[in-house]
Amino acid sequence: MYPHADVKLIQSSGGVFEVEVDGRKVFSKKQHGRHAQPGEVLRLMKQVAPPAAR
Repeated sequence: MYPHADVKLIQSSGGVFEVEVDGRKVFSKKQHGRHAQPGEVLRLMKQVAPPAAR
């Protein structure tokens, strides 16, 4: 779906979970005060950067 995605796990403390697409934060557990709902992160990613055509 995103063949050129650069995915990194950056360890931290405090239960931080943030997702960025092209430098834009699309989800932050700390900011929202909750975990992402099933499918929420992928939906937000698709809004910011539609997947490459197959």
